[in-house]
Amino acid sequence: MDSGRIVWAPHVEHGFILGTITDIGSTTITVQPTAANTKAITASYNQVFPAELDNKKEADDNCSLMYLNEATLLHNLRIRYSKDKIYTYVANILIAVNPYHDVPALYNQQQVAKYKGKSLGLLPPHCYAIADKTYRDMKVLGLSQSIIVSGESGAGKTENTKFVLRYLADNYGSGDDIDKRIVQANPLLEAFGNAKTMRNNNSSRFGKFVEIHFMKVGRVVGGFVSHYLLEKSRIVMQNSRERNYHIFYRLCCGAPLDIRSKLQLSSPDNFRYLRHGCTQYFIGDKEAAKVKDVLSDEHKEKGGLKDILLNDYADYTKLVGSMKQIGVSHDDMLDIFQVVAGVLHIGNITFEEGGDSSGGCIVSETSAKSIQITSQLLGLDASALTEALTTRSMRSAGESNTIKVPLKQEQSSSAREALAKSIYSRLFDHVVSRINQCIPFQASDGFIGILDIAGFEYFEVNSFEQFCINYCNEKLQQFFTKRVLREEQDLYAKEGLGVHELIKPVKHIWTLSQKTLLSDLIESPRTGILDILDEENKLPTSSDHHFTSVIHLKHKNHFRIAIPRKAQLATHRSLRDDEGFLIRHFAGAVCYQTVQFVEKNNDALHNSLEILVANSKNKLVSQIFKSSQTHSTKGKLNFISVGNKFKTQLGQLMEKLNNTGSSFIRCIKPNLSMQGALFEGGQILSQLQCSGMVSVLDLMQGGFPSRAPFNEVYSMYKAIMPPKLKRLDSRLFCQALFKAIGLDNEDFKFGLTKVFFRPGKFAEFDQLMRSDPEHLKILIKKVEKWLLRARWRKVQWTSYSVIRLKNKMLWRRQQYICIQRHFRGWRARRLHVPRLVGLRKVVNLLTQLGRLREMTGVLKDNRREMLLKVEKHEKNINLSIDKIKNTILEGRVMEQMYRSLLEQEEVLIKDIQSRKMAEDAAEKARKIQEDLEKERKRREEEELRKKKEEEERARKRKEEEDDQRKREAEEQKKREEQQYKIQARLEAEMAARRKEEEMKRTIEEQEKRDHELAMRIAKDDGQFVEDFPPVGVIQQQKRLVDSQNEMCVNMIVVGGVGAVGAMGATNKNDLSKWKYTELRDAINTSTDIQLLEECREEFHRRLKVYHMWKAKNKARNQTQEMRAPKAVSDNAERRPTAPVPRVMQIKKKENEQRYFRIPFIRPSDVGRDPNLTRKGWWYAHFDGPYIVRQMELHPDKVPLLLVAGKDDMQICELTLVDTGLTRKKGAEILPGEFEQVWNTNRGREYLLSAINNKQARPSYATAALQAAR
Repeated sequence: MDSGRIVWAPHVEHGFILGTITDIGSTTITVQPTAANTKAITASYNQVFPAELDNKKEADDNCSLMYLNEATLLHNLRIRYSKDKIYTYVANILIAVNPYHDVPALYNQQQVAKYKGKSLGLLPPHCYAIADKTYRDMKVLGLSQSIIVSGESGAGKTENTKFVLRYLADNYGSGDDIDKRIVQANPLLEAFGNAKTMRNNNSSRFGKFVEIHFMKVGRVVGGFVSHYLLEKSRIVMQNSRERNYHIFYRLCCGAPLDIRSKLQLSSPDNFRYLRHGCTQYFIGDKEAAKVKDVLSDEHKEKGGLKDILLNDYADYTKLVGSMKQIGVSHDDMLDIFQVVAGVLHIGNITFEEGGDSSGGCIVSETSAKSIQITSQLLGLDASALTEALTTRSMRSAGESNTIKVPLKQEQSSSAREALAKSIYSRLFDHVVSRINQCIPFQASDGFIGILDIAGFEYFEVNSFEQFCINYCNEKLQQFFTKRVLREEQDLYAKEGLGVHELIKPVKHIWTLSQKTLLSDLIESPRTGILDILDEENKLPTSSDHHFTSVIHLKHKNHFRIAIPRKAQLATHRSLRDDEGFLIRHFAGAVCYQTVQFVEKNNDALHNSLEILVANSKNKLVSQIFKSSQTHSTKGKLNFISVGNKFKTQLGQLMEKLNNTGSSFIRCIKPNLSMQGALFEGGQILSQLQCSGMVSVLDLMQGGFPSRAPFNEVYSMYKAIMPPKLKRLDSRLFCQALFKAIGLDNEDFKFGLTKVFFRPGKFAEFDQLMRSDPEHLKILIKKVEKWLLRARWRKVQWTSYSVIRLKNKMLWRRQQYICIQRHFRGWRARRLHVPRLVGLRKVVNLLTQLGRLREMTGVLKDNRREMLLKVEKHEKNINLSIDKIKNTILEGRVMEQMYRSLLEQEEVLIKDIQSRKMAEDAAEKARKIQEDLEKERKRREEEELRKKKEEEERARKRKEEEDDQRKREAEEQKKREEQQYKIQARLEAEMAARRKEEEMKRTIEEQEKRDHELAMRIAKDDGQFVEDFPPVGVIQQQKRLVDSQNEMCVNMIVVGGVGAVGAMGATNKNDLSKWKYTELRDAINTSTDIQLLEECREEFHRRLKVYHMWKAKNKARNQTQEMRAPKAVSDNAERRPTAPVPRVMQIKKKENEQRYFRIPFIRPSDVGRDPNLTRKGWWYAHFDGPYIVRQMELHPDKVPLLLVAGKDDMQICELTLVDTGLTRKKGAEILPGEFEQVWNTNRGREYLLSAINNKQARPSYATAALQAAR
């Protein structure tokens, strides 16, 4: 940009403001606004846009401007809006700015007729032009069409939709009542689905897709209405400046007195669902005087609301007329009004605490009348309604008895609101269904669908409704961008430019937008926001906080979602992380507060309430509930997902849109105060961005955004051109200008009717044309020169074309001769080729005769007979060849002749083969007989030889067995003699020891009697005698030790000579006085193998004694502690083995590792689990004779891990021999199986922790783990 150039700079209030460049920086531009007393603006390059030279220029299509950007778009809308030109094109997209006043003659019947059959662009922009274009596209292309009307609340979507419907019905209607019914359905939908909001007096609180179906001749044959996402929360709560749905106020204000009396309707102040919002009517002073008795206090104080399109008093009459027009009878109409009034009276039911011990609530005394009125209007029993609102029926699975659970005051209030919302929403569904019933069609050749849905919404408090609406707009925006790109391609193809003219940046923008879709964030199975919300609804105790936390957890790295602290508004930044989430939409970031998300996502009633209203005496209430009733047997709250229902409906809608052609009407709201002739640029720019129009401009910038018809370019520069150039036609004029200026061919393209410019090139062309008069003279000379060259090239091309035509005629003559030659050849081939083919086939049969003769020569018995048959076959072949050569035969006859000869040959071959096989079989049988005889003789010789060898082996085996028995008898005799000697020596020692014991007991008894006698004498004489224990007591410990030694001797004698020899080596160390900790430390640190084995024996012996003592002295009610399965401990008790001598233990393989697994049931589970579902497993790792790792696994318990050293008091103390596991079949497992289970249950970490804390005893497992580290 040059310094001093006029540009558009960003401005908060006006969107953009006109100014001149005063400074150019590296990243910013300084612009001085042309308006007086305005400070300079510094902005980045991408926020400043060039301006048109003529600031007052306005265009029907923004694409015809020299500069196509958001600033020129906004300025063009501003100029046109000031002239009451509320419609503007951007290519084929229509932008409609709400005028908020009547524009004269804009929608009259003359305009309806004027646009019929006119192509887009021939007349000023209008919604009628879009409607007619869609109709013509449907007829010409044979494809159904859709018109997508979008915009924020108050932008005029509903009105434009009505204008389009009226245009199609008036111009292409069938002339029957069906046309009027389609038009008259709108007042009915507005009454039940529209309401006053802060931004719009007639805001549609639902989305609708109206289909107008046409027959083959192009006339209306019927229609269908689909609706989406009715705002049910408005039924029970509104903002103080907003109203409930129109139908409530029209009944209270416009209904006759008899109907109001029947429905018990009065002022809005008397209804809780109305008095919290705005209670003013849309009526004038005359109507207010007629309905003084139903005016609210607010209406009396402030007066009525004003809107040129709304009048609650008169609109009631229009509503009744519309309902009659679509076929609703008077009785059905009263039934509908009765249900609407019933919803209002439901809101007047209040509750208070019951005061009893149940903790439930009751209906307040002031609500008794409301209960009666509601029950009467809805056809319910008053007591049943009271009970259903204050209690909930519960029934356990498999039981028939129903329990009434009292509800708290808050729960009853929630049930009341849910009932009101459910009744009204189902009534709305019924109204839409009645509309569809009145515009039926049997068959359709196409339809035009008009989609009226809310645009992108962003409020201070955004809830579930805004989330669904913005989710819908995300889908529509992606569809919109895709269709605009395709329409640009279609336009280029239509003008002959080719779709490849859309350069890579445009496709890159589309690809990038696809990669950042919100579909994976919202729609993905299991991880999408809607599925997470459904899962939260299904939880027993669902909460909005938990739902929000799960979203942040599962999508913490997603680009499109963030925590509320990153929002722009301070009110949003104050939210906690579990109170909301921020989503980056295409139009900007929106912070959603998740309060009531879970509640609003459930569209179901408690089963008791639903059954009550489904069985209503009111036919309409019963009908609308039974048609959508869900069944539950447990009295629980059913769950119907609103979010997934909307997702399904949206998917069906997108499928329809994708299968139809599309047109777009973007409605714009010019100001927030809903005033006429007020254009707030900043607010409108935001809407253009939210509607995707700025994105469209970015897409078009990648192609040829500026375009103009040839005649417009001709008109722009005709005044400055000389007369000789004015005589040229518009297309030739443009070609001459562009070639004379020397524009690059890549900067512009000529279509069939328009010239297309790259971004900014139209302005450069205009600047060259208007820059300098002298330059214009040179330009004219260049044009004349180019025209002269063009005409000369035309003459050259004409001459060249004549020469080419002459050469072409000569070439065609030669081709005719060639064609005749080929035709004659074709006829000859057609006649004789079949004969040649047949002759070739038959001649090929002669080649087979040599093979037949070879096969016959092999035969022995039948050779002569078969040779005669071969000669006969040869004769038949020769006859057939002569016949084909001498006679013109048909192909069918020659084929039959060939097949007959072929069959003869096959029969001959089979005959030869069968005879040959018979001869071969006879020869083979003879050879087999000879081989069998040889084999029989060989086997007899082999059996004789084997028999002799077997007898020799038996003799030698008998001699060896006799020698072995003799040696064993001698050894057994020696062992018995040695054992007898040892037994005799031990018995002699035992006899001497018993004799000595008897002597000692005799002396002890004598000493005891002497001591007692001395004590009695001393007592009689009053003397003192020292009380010392007798010698027997002193010797008692010694006798105990000797008795234990005797037991060991007996066990050794039983064990044999080997045991005696082993016990002969006494312990080197006396460990009886060692402490438990000293034994453990010695085991962990000692390097003396003998000491280590002695310490292990003593350690495990003490553990056995300790556990026996502990089992003996346990409490009566205490379950016996089990360190091993009962089968292991029982085996140890049944087998009281002698201590294994240390010498034998040393000889065993010290690093022998064995692993075992057996079933294990805790004593506490015995008898409680007949199906053995609590059966666990007991794992043990033996390092030598002792356990070093032990593990217990039970289904409902934490795994129990034990390590030798750290858990000595809990681990099993039995040796491998004592446990008997080596004899238990299937108990021993592989090391890998044990290690896998051990590591799965975090055994590795447990053992590693014991090693680090120096609590684990050194073993094979600890050494392996330390080596792995």
